[in-house]
Amino acid sequence: MTRYPRDFSGYGANPPDAAWPGGARIAVQFVLNFEEGGENCLLHGDAASEAFLSEIVGAQPWPGQRHWNMESIYDYGARAGFWRLHRLFTGAGVPVTVYGVASALARAPEQVRAMQLAGWEIASHGLKWIDYKDHAEADEAADMMEAIRLHGEVTGESPRGWYTGRCSVNTVALAAKTGQFEYISDTYDDDLPYWSKIGRRNQLIIPYTLDCNDMRFATPQGFNVGDQFYAYLRDTFDALYAEGAAGAAKMMSVGLHCRLIGRPGRVQALKRFIDYIQGFEGVWCPRRIEIAEHWRKVHPPRKRLRPSALKKADFLEKFGGIFEHSEWIAERAFDLELGPAHDTAIGLHSALARMFRSATVDERMGVLRAHPDLAGKLAAAKRLTAESTKEQASAGLDALTDKERASFEKLNKAYVKKHGFPFIIAVKDHDKAGILRAFQRRLDHETDTEFDEACRQVERIAEIRLEAIL
Repeated sequence: MTRYPRDFSGYGANPPDAAWPGGARIAVQFVLNFEEGGENCLLHGDAASEAFLSEIVGAQPWPGQRHWNMESIYDYGARAGFWRLHRLFTGAGVPVTVYGVASALARAPEQVRAMQLAGWEIASHGLKWIDYKDHAEADEAADMMEAIRLHGEVTGESPRGWYTGRCSVNTVALAAKTGQFEYISDTYDDDLPYWSKIGRRNQLIIPYTLDCNDMRFATPQGFNVGDQFYAYLRDTFDALYAEGAAGAAKMMSVGLHCRLIGRPGRVQALKRFIDYIQGFEGVWCPRRIEIAEHWRKVHPPRKRLRPSALKKADFLEKFGGIFEHSEWIAERAFDLELGPAHDTAIGLHSALARMFRSATVDERMGVLRAHPDLAGKLAAAKRLTAESTKEQASAGLDALTDKERASFEKLNKAYVKKHGFPFIIAVKDHDKAGILRAFQRRLDHETDTEFDEACRQVERIAEIRLEAIL
C-alpha cells in the first residue's frame, strides 16, 4: 500500500463561486515581500553571502566573505524601493499584505511603522530569508517558532498568515501544526483558496504566485523591461476577469520585492497596472487576511469522506460491495497508490475499475455471475443486496404486472442459457421499457460481445453506487 499526497484534482471542472464581497468579479491581491536585512550575510551569522534575487543575475554565494555589492542592492530595497512603493499604494488607496521576514522587520522600525499606519497586513515570511530544503525538520520548526515570537515582539501582533518561500516539504505541515495561522501561502497550485486537512486541523491555503511576480526581473527567461511585466499582469487580469464575468470569480496574486519593482525603471509598470484595474467595475483589492476571513465565512471547511485516508477495514466495509459480492476488487484497490485524486466518485471508480479490468477472465466472470437476475426470484424473496434492491426499484422493477414479470422470467432464462451469466444493465440509466428493449436486443449478441458489454455495465453500476456515497 502506498499513498500519494499530491492533489491533481483540486476543485475540478466546477470550482465554487468565490462570492467575493459586493459581487466582485475578481480579487486582486498585492504582496510586498520585505526581506532586506533578513538575507544571507555574515553579519547575520550566515556562512556565506546572499546570491538570490538581485540585479546580479547568476550570483554565487561567497563563503566566509561579505559581498558588498549584494548587500548594497538589498539596502536599496529598504532605503528607497520600499518608500517608492509605499507612496504608490497609499496614493492609489490599495492595501497591501507584507510578507515580512522577522529579522528584516526588526532592522527596519520606520518601515514597520509606515506599514502599520497604512493599515497593511504584516504576515510572516519566516525568521530569515534562507532556503530550508536541506534543513532538519526540527531546526525549521525552531526557526518558525522564533519567527512568530520575534514578529510579535517587533510589530506588537502575532502574524496571522505564513509564507516561507524557499521552503521544504515539511513547511506547510509545520506551519499548520502551530495552530497559529489563519492561512498559509506556500503553494502555487490554484486560483482560489482551499482547505487542506493536515493532521486534525482544517488549514486554509491561499496560494501565492511565481509568475505574476517581479522576481522574474532577476531570473533567466524573466522580464527584461517593465512593459513585459505590465503586459503579463494585464493579460492575467483580463483572463481571470472574464472568468469572473461568467460566474467563476477567481483570485489574482501579484508578488513584489522592494529592491526589484521599487526601481524607478520598473515601478511605472506596476503603476500602469494599478491604473488599469481601477478602470473596471467589480474589482476587489483586499489584503490576504481579508480573503481568509471571507473564505472562512462563505466557504467554511466541510467534513467529507476521504477514501484514501481510511484504514483497510473501514475501506472494505464502505466500498467492498461496490462491485456486487466482490470485495476482492476493493481489497486490491486499497493496495494501489491512492491519494486525494481518489477521494471522489470518479477517482475511486478509476481505482476499482482498474482492478476489475486487470483481473482474469474467470474472476470477471465471477463478478458477472454474482449479480442477481433482474426482477427474478431473489428480488421476489427480498434477498437482494440493499444496493440492488434500490436500483431495481428505481426503474419500477419491484412493481411489475404479472405479464411483465413473466416476460422478465422468460428473458432471464434464455439469456443465462445462451451466455452463462445474468443479464446486467445499469437500471438507473433506463426506464422499464428501455430495459426490456435492451434485454431483447442483447439476447441476440455473441457471448464474447455480450461479456464485454456486461463488464461495461458492471463498471457503470459501480460508478452510480460511488456517486451516491461520495
